Amino acid sequence: MFGFGARTLALAEKHRWMPSNQRRDFAVIKTLANLKYECELSFLPLKNSLQGSQENVQWHTIQGHFLNVSIMAIPCLCSMAPRGLAPNTRLNNGNMALIVVRNTSRSEFIKHLKRYASVKNQFNFPFVETYAVQEVKVQPRTKIGHDTEENVYLHAISAEGNYPWNIDGDLMEGASEVHVRAHPQLINLYGVSIDELDDSKAMCSCL
Repeated sequence: MFGFGARTLALAEKHRWMPSNQRRDFAVIKTLANLKYECELSFLPLKNSLQGSQENVQWHTIQGHFLNVSIMAIPCLCSMAPRGLAPNTRLNNGNMALIVVRNTSRSEFIKHLKRYASVKNQFNFPFVETYAVQEVKVQPRTKIGHDTEENVYLHAISAEGNYPWNIDGDLMEGASEVHVRAHPQLINLYGVSIDELDDSKAMCSCL
């Protein structure tokens, strides 16, 4: 995650001396009070049968102010999100979900966040866009926030050309441009309710 999901984690990590619930609420409130990233997103859409070969698939680019950008390869089901963070993703389809939340009022953004805890469609808002993609490039355009005490840590990151990312709940610093790509069929997965494959050979074209 880039944006809200990463910045709340960065603020929470900076205030680990607080009790867990208080730290979470503090990070969410501070992030909501001052959040708006300007960045450019380039992505390679998932090809379909009508497009034929991969060479016919063109990169798409969108720019603007975004509150959150999520790139998901699995649904991420949990008690806080019964439908998952990305309900339409699967382990075996070789693509990712790009979920873009454009700038909107904080009240509308909070409504979107609350939808994750329900069975309603959390993407049914005019400021939320979803894409099935194979690759994504994220290039931030501006620094993060204003010169407040809570943002000193975040300024230090952005001043070095790095920005906070939330990677599976871990805080990481990414360069000014991050390139994410799906690498399908690199591992064998064993479990229940999964599809069987006759050929276990890696199919990722970049290897």
